[in-house]
Amino acid sequence: MQASGKNAGLGLALVSACAFGGSGVAAKPLIEAGLDPLHMVWLRVAGAALVLSPLAWRHRDLVRRKPLLLAGFGLVAVAGVQAFYFASLSRIPVGVALLLEYLGPALLLGYIRFVQRKPVTRAAAAGAAVAVVGLACVVEIWAGLSLDPLGVLLGLAAACCQACYFVFADQGADGDDVPDPLGVIAYGMIVGTLVMTVIARPWEIDWQVLGGRAAMGGLSVPAGVLLAWVVLIATVFAYLTGVVSVRRLSPQVAGVVACLEAVIATVLAWVLLGEHLSTWQIVGGGLVLGGAFIAQSSRSGGAGGPGGPVELVGVVEPGESGESAELGKSGGSGGSGGPGESAVLDRVQAQA
Repeated sequence: MQASGKNAGLGLALVSACAFGGSGVAAKPLIEAGLDPLHMVWLRVAGAALVLSPLAWRHRDLVRRKPLLLAGFGLVAVAGVQAFYFASLSRIPVGVALLLEYLGPALLLGYIRFVQRKPVTRAAAAGAAVAVVGLACVVEIWAGLSLDPLGVLLGLAAACCQACYFVFADQGADGDDVPDPLGVIAYGMIVGTLVMTVIARPWEIDWQVLGGRAAMGGLSVPAGVLLAWVVLIATVFAYLTGVVSVRRLSPQVAGVVACLEAVIATVLAWVLLGEHLSTWQIVGGGLVLGGAFIAQSSRSGGAGGPGGPVELVGVVEPGESGESAELGKSGGSGGSGGPGESAVLDRVQAQA
């Protein structure tokens, strides 16, 4: 029975990674058709908030119990990661934008080591170094940054936002009063919608774009179908399946499976959008994923208290994601978009 539950969890984790990995591929044609990247983020987050509103009502006590946690999740994990991710993929390939976001765990290690002055494991530090080398290959730095520099900076901003979110999540999830992750996700979408409403000014959306068609490679697809995919599949479905998968798997296993999101996004962009990557970019992407895997799955031998070694489990993809975002212990997550984009509360699940 236990093996059956783990197999089901593994299947759900794979489904979640696939769902998050398709967010950028579905969103980029809408952006290229004339939809502003910030408007794309607002439509995604607002649509998800509307669908998840029954969960928010069910867990309405969270507004009183964990207001800062909800605000941080919505502002950083939902609005911040996704806004920077979508802005970056409007200028650089989908796979590269997502790979840049995967530098979040490496940046988190730097914060823990040099700002909080806590020791980290050698494996975690090695993973961060591998990820940085991979980034240099992805952007082909020896060619004078052949990718759009602003697109690269926006991707790095998504990674910074992801790392900052991990720090906030570690503070917000301490104590015995652990919030239900489904409620946090629902309210994160609501808070993210409010924040993005101020930033994106949705009343200026060119609604004619959504009523027309968008080019996906050599295909012409109804814009409404792409938007429905981004909201229902790449956000709501991906987040919820990610949560359930972590309930059945350990956060470490779910986090490793979540690394497939970047691979899936790159392959889909290659097949559907014709975004071909060079050999060095493919090698660099593998190094980034490998470094993320090492950094996220490394465990220290001692306790993770003040002054003790830091434990890292899981990964956020927030954006998209994803674009994925998760609340994990000292920055654990499982599934992106992702920003990554996937968002599950690993530490919450580990304590549940």
